[in-house]
Amino acid sequence: MAIYKTHLGVYGVCIREKKLLCINKNSGPYKNRYDLPGGSQKEFESLIDTLKREVAEETIFSVTQYSNVRCYDSFVQCEDTIVHHIFVLYNIDIKLEENNHLELADEKNDSLGSSWIEIKSLNLDNSSPIILKLLEEIEN
Repeated sequence: MAIYKTHLGVYGVCIREKKLLCINKNSGPYKNRYDLPGGSQKEFESLIDTLKREVAEETIFSVTQYSNVRCYDSFVQCEDTIVHHIFVLYNIDIKLEENNHLELADEKNDSLGSSWIEIKSLNLDNSSPIILKLLEEIEN
């Protein structure tokens, strides 16, 4: 029998010149796929604080503005665990930060860094369910 878990994550959507700011996952259920910068809340952290912290941890940018909050979910099988992944998306504006490399205390960064990926090149074979939901949103 599979184990069931729920995971809530907060993610930033930044599109410039038909390219999406993505991170390259190096572990977890989305390993070797593109994903949005973002992740889990810490205790007593607001959604906005989570958004800002996670974008800073996974990219070389800081969030300057955010808008258009929405929420989606998907079910992901990872070995013997089914994860109900609930994801909150914000459109974000960003700026380059000179000293934006944050040291993660007692945390594992599951990103190999960020890159700008052409939206038309993102697909079922190379993207997380979060990006696939975003692509569906863009198409509609």
